[in-house]
Amino acid sequence: MPVTTLPTYARMTTPATAIPAAADTSFGNIPKDDKRITRGWTFYDWANSVYPLVITSSIFPIYWGAMVKQITRTDSGKSPIEFLGFQVPGSSLLTYAISAAFLFIAIISPFLTSLADFSGRKKLFMQIFCYLGAFSCAALFFFTPDTLTLSTFVFVLATIGFSGSIVFYNSYLPLISSEEKYDSLSARGFSMGYIGSVLLLLICLGLIMGHAAIGLEEGFATRLAFLLTGIWWAGFAQIAFFALPADPGRAPGAASADDSGWLLNGFRELGKVWDQLKQLPNLKRFLLAYFTYNMGVQTVMYVATIFGDEELKLESSALIMTILLLQLVGILGAYLFSKLSERIGNTRALSWAVFIWMLICIGGYFVQAGWSFYALAAVIGLTMGAVQSLSRSTYSKIIPENTPNTAAFFSFFDVTEKLSIVIGTAVFGVIAQVTGSMRNSILSLIVFFVLGLIFLLRLRGRKLRDEPQEAAAAGAASANR
Repeated sequence: MPVTTLPTYARMTTPATAIPAAADTSFGNIPKDDKRITRGWTFYDWANSVYPLVITSSIFPIYWGAMVKQITRTDSGKSPIEFLGFQVPGSSLLTYAISAAFLFIAIISPFLTSLADFSGRKKLFMQIFCYLGAFSCAALFFFTPDTLTLSTFVFVLATIGFSGSIVFYNSYLPLISSEEKYDSLSARGFSMGYIGSVLLLLICLGLIMGHAAIGLEEGFATRLAFLLTGIWWAGFAQIAFFALPADPGRAPGAASADDSGWLLNGFRELGKVWDQLKQLPNLKRFLLAYFTYNMGVQTVMYVATIFGDEELKLESSALIMTILLLQLVGILGAYLFSKLSERIGNTRALSWAVFIWMLICIGGYFVQAGWSFYALAAVIGLTMGAVQSLSRSTYSKIIPENTPNTAAFFSFFDVTEKLSIVIGTAVFGVIAQVTGSMRNSILSLIVFFVLGLIFLLRLRGRKLRDEPQEAAAAGAASANR
């Protein structure tokens, strides 16, 4: 949609909300709460949520453990394997690969999102990362004991594609929805993701469990699940790409005499958003809280299957059923906490969810195979979707209203998330490697939740979005110190 006049927010002159003309695009003209757009947006959750379920949470970790056992000719997935000349426990190598992928995306994300805002091409960048992740995921079909090193790098690329596309996807939330519907739309997106991923997981399970009936080897059927995941991801993403508005490109008149190209202006745009960020104390407080409690949440999500396999010695079928339980309960959790936030506020609802996660860490240390494990999994599922959904919608309520720089603002949210995953999974892997028990690693995560709860409590009783005058005063006070 061409830009004929500057939107209201581009004409504001208060220091905290003034947006340079170079960043202004017709993203500001996207209609709010358009059913076609919001429904299409949620379908990207349906499309890409198969990756964290099938690849990072269920089938791939089990297959990874089986490959490690074949390579080491032992019955333990924790046995050391050679990787680039180093001897690394097989289970720890997987967590290190996750850490490396998220560290890389955390480094490049702010620059790429600022570049996307400056160029007016959010959807293009979202598509690039989507296809990188989907094709890399499909390439895991070739993962065998002989290709473990190469497949580890392919797994890293798939994770980069997944996490890279998410930041651009999330940045559409404040553009397509009115603020009062942030929580419900965010919850609907996560619910769509849970439903879609469960459907594909059931298809993959049917393929793996019925491999003999259709004349396939179990390993081949498992690798076929990776290929199906990539196809599902790229295929259903087309619904979102079709529904989301076309990239407007740079607004007319945005080019300047000193226009030195996309790369340099991407850094300039990042600097402008960084200057705004420094004048928004509530946003900084929330990012600090999110950084700490998310270390625990994401780490548990990424290592839960490995923990059940190595520490509890659960059968693959029991692990898969547990993952299905997590997804189904996660749908309920996202909606329940969305309603709770409407009654008591976002930060209070998040505080309750984080407190429950503290209890989960204690339960994880003592849990045994059997009913206690399934009960713990149900509680994890209930709060897993709640924390993710509420965190995204809460951040949307804190960033400056009507800003066209949503991708750049969400890049800081994304970097916070990715760095927390890097630190959380790395700490988990190191403690498990040093102590020889993942139970100690699970218990240690309670520190992250305690800190996250303390930082969240600093936001209670405050209006989430900083008022322009307050932000300006905060900036002036900071400058006078």
